[in-house]
Amino acid sequence: MREQSGRSLIEIIGVLAIGAIMVSAAFSMYKTSNQRQKRLIATESLRDIATKTKTLLEYTGYQPVSIDFLIEAGALNNNKQPIGASDWSITSSVDGAEFSINLVGLSFDDCAYLATKKFDWATHITVNGYGAANGSLCLKTGDNKISLFAK
Repeated sequence: MREQSGRSLIEIIGVLAIGAIMVSAAFSMYKTSNQRQKRLIATESLRDIATKTKTLLEYTGYQPVSIDFLIEAGALNNNKQPIGASDWSITSSVDGAEFSINLVGLSFDDCAYLATKKFDWATHITVNGYGAANGSLCLKTGDNKISLFAK
């Protein structure tokens, strides 16, 4: 009689389960890494927008600016929002000495990230209209507004 060799069904299911756990962990790590990278890019974009806006305000004699004005002046390439907001704008004070970058429609996670991030170029941050910027002011509904003010 010939001896048969092979794996049992339990062993095969065990190997598949371990493989599924490893794939799940890899997917989770990829998602976290991707989100971190998008936020770093958004942070650098906001810094770039703030620097270009400030330079343009100084050059034009502190007249009010908008996203369209920045695009026409060549300071911005397009009107694409820097992070997952549904809309955004740039407004300046009447004298042009201060401006704000306003992001509307942020998710809770993006809101909490920006609210707790320390921007060296921003004088202050408002979250959903409140001056004390911290993650606890972000709404779970995903309709958050953050304004980053700079001089």
